[in-house]
Amino acid sequence: MAWFKKEKKPKAPAEERLTIPEGLWVRCEGCKETVYNKEVEQNLGVCPKCNYHFRISAKQRFDLLFDGSYKEFATRIRSSDPLEFRDTKPYKDRLVAYQEKVGTGDAVLCAEGKIDKIPVICCAMEYAFMGGSMGSVVGEKITRAAERSLEKRWPLIVVSCSGGARMQESILSLMQMAKISAALARLHDASVPYISVLTDPTTGGVTASFAMLGDVNIAEPEALVAFAGPRVIEQTIRQKLPEGFQRSEFLVEHGMVDLIVERSEMKATIGRILRLFVT
Repeated sequence: MAWFKKEKKPKAPAEERLTIPEGLWVRCEGCKETVYNKEVEQNLGVCPKCNYHFRISAKQRFDLLFDGSYKEFATRIRSSDPLEFRDTKPYKDRLVAYQEKVGTGDAVLCAEGKIDKIPVICCAMEYAFMGGSMGSVVGEKITRAAERSLEKRWPLIVVSCSGGARMQESILSLMQMAKISAALARLHDASVPYISVLTDPTTGGVTASFAMLGDVNIAEPEALVAFAGPRVIEQTIRQKLPEGFQRSEFLVEHGMVDLIVERSEMKATIGRILRLFVT
């Protein structure tokens, strides 16, 4: 036994201990660095170290794209539970929980306003609401947006961020693919512009329908745009996929996407494209 005892330092009182406020730092999925959250916010949700584009909310998209004020519509539509789906808890209870947590009625917001002084109809998907999944409400709201765009002859812009069709609504969810596509076909026949913005991730039934039907398809850098995910494909075909497969850069090289645009340049780019269509 040692002939001396190490003296223990008394702990500082709780009120004197250093506390780090929650949400002060965020881990970047791109460079894996810990980044000051306010710096990311000031950079429009983009990592200042590696240019990784974080997911942002639908309302942040509207603030980013519209000139100033905008007016939301179709705000009172809510999903029901016609199939009485339940896994760990009933689907209808999950819907209520997400509505309270996220503050939106479902996984898409629709609004009208101006971009570069040009009146437009815009939809932005909300990934925080059940992974931006497309159920009957998402399909109905985007269809209504397309119909309003046709009625007013204003360009339609849809910002996609989704894990695909919502499994809790089964065939009712899959039906929305055809429903929205038919509305977009009417827009096309009337020569009303439709611009699709693809963000990370845009997958499943959303990719297989309206997300890839734009007169111009724009993607953010390194966005995953796919029907089935890379792991599913590798397990199916039993082959290793090319580097960067299904990312924006790969899709531009193979003609699936028209251009890649940084978030800071998105509004200006859409404005220039709109002027090509409307003048």
